[in-house]
Amino acid sequence: MDYRIKDINLAEKGKLRVEWAGYQMNVLNLIKEKFEKEKPLKGKRIAACLHVTSETANLMLVLKSAGADIALCASNPLSTQDDVAAFLVKSGIKVFAVRGESKEEYYENIHKALDIKPNITMDDGGDLTAVVHKERNELLDEILAGTEETTTGVIRFKSMERSGALKYPIIAVNDAKTKHLFDNRYGTGQSTIDGILRATNILLAGKNFVVAGYGWCGRGLAMRARGMGANVIVTEVDPLKALEAVMDGYRVMPMIEAAKIGDVFVTVTGNKSVIREEHFKVMKDGAILANSGHFNVEIDIEALEKLSVKKRRIRDNVDEYVLKDGRRIFLLAEGRLVNLAAAEGHPASVMDMSFSNQALVCEFIVKKAEELEPKVYKVPEEIDREVARLKLKSMGIEIDELTEEQKKYLSSWELGT
Repeated sequence: MDYRIKDINLAEKGKLRVEWAGYQMNVLNLIKEKFEKEKPLKGKRIAACLHVTSETANLMLVLKSAGADIALCASNPLSTQDDVAAFLVKSGIKVFAVRGESKEEYYENIHKALDIKPNITMDDGGDLTAVVHKERNELLDEILAGTEETTTGVIRFKSMERSGALKYPIIAVNDAKTKHLFDNRYGTGQSTIDGILRATNILLAGKNFVVAGYGWCGRGLAMRARGMGANVIVTEVDPLKALEAVMDGYRVMPMIEAAKIGDVFVTVTGNKSVIREEHFKVMKDGAILANSGHFNVEIDIEALEKLSVKKRRIRDNVDEYVLKDGRRIFLLAEGRLVNLAAAEGHPASVMDMSFSNQALVCEFIVKKAEELEPKVYKVPEEIDREVARLKLKSMGIEIDELTEEQKKYLSSWELGT
């Protein structure tokens, strides 16, 4: 079978969901018009490991319109929208993703996507590409290059590059300015709050809201939590980011101190065991823990299990852990991406820019692959600027252009005071 999904009969519902997202993805729609005419990916095979959402579906349809043959699997066991997966199968795309799939099924589905023998890999977190390097070396000769959507994956691939393990070029889509300055900041900020509120229905106003990590995701989350009336505390290991958080008006302290006073904790670091045993031991009764980093390792769930005498699912996406002294700690979405597991992920209009980068980078790979080495590359600046230009155009916004005099001034060194 060319698919492994929950129920093909969900396709009609998925179609409506994908159409709704598509209304807000104007840049991607403009690219689709171009791709339908030019077919820049004709004959190319793409294996994609992404969150199977309505926004991703619009990207898949654009790549298909460009002539690509596509196999899609999930980059997180809890992020698949089953109705969207069904619609994509009906649309002629191979999909191997079921919400709630086990770890074993998750990796089986990655292998099924790779069976397409891709020319391009598209990753969100790096698992697909890691499987190619560890277990599917026979595919390397066919692969021109890959893309990476998120910070976690870029970190992994840069590590592979440094150690000499990376066997083909990776374009770090996450590092495009039209991606991380908007998707990471505004997308993660809003969708994480959305996930927490859908899961808990708590009032954020007046709560001590702890944000672990002050990268672009942390910045966006802190900004949105403060907008909801929360008292935001930031924890960091980077002195520059910590200083930034202080200057932005947030309280900054070590996690062991924040753990004593926090009501809601959210990790967005890309690292592991950011909240661990020593922190659980001093938390208040009723503390709520959530993660918006890519993998479910930022909260040490194993340590929480060991400290607990009882566990129960008290609400959808809320697990109650009762510690030996009677304190309760609530974990959202099993420690996985709360914005996708408990909500719907980033709004379509911000994913429009991220996925427009993905689409144009695929075209770039086909044209320039022979010039690329097994390294991690930034998105070409002309693609980044084109996405920004098209986004402004779709919003009906015009900007100024430099005059010839201004261009001359900026390119010279002789002119001074």
